[in-house]
Amino acid sequence: MELLKKYFESGTIEINTKTSVLMLTITKISIITKIIIPLFNKYPLLGVKYLDYLDWCKIANLMSEGKHLTNEGLKLIKEIKAGMNSCRWDAPTADTRKGESPEEYR
Repeated sequence: MELLKKYFESGTIEINTKTSVLMLTITKISIITKIIIPLFNKYPLLGVKYLDYLDWCKIANLMSEGKHLTNEGLKLIKEIKAGMNSCRWDAPTADTRKGESPEEYR
């Protein structure tokens, strides 16, 4: 985890003592848009997590444009988030992967 923190040049490492899970939290939007997103563009996620990643890119783009500071932008972010992870009903297909790319959300 320390190597990841060093690679990203940012972040806070936390441990959940009950589950022994380590988390690296990065909140600097510039690191997310300039380092993390390009990394996942180069090495894409597979399965339904790819669609969550595309939504995450949409949110990162909205935040980098400062839209999270408006009521409309915050509402849009909440709507996108509501469809992510366990709330997602659709699964990626070959057509979805070809039809959507993270570049569309930047």
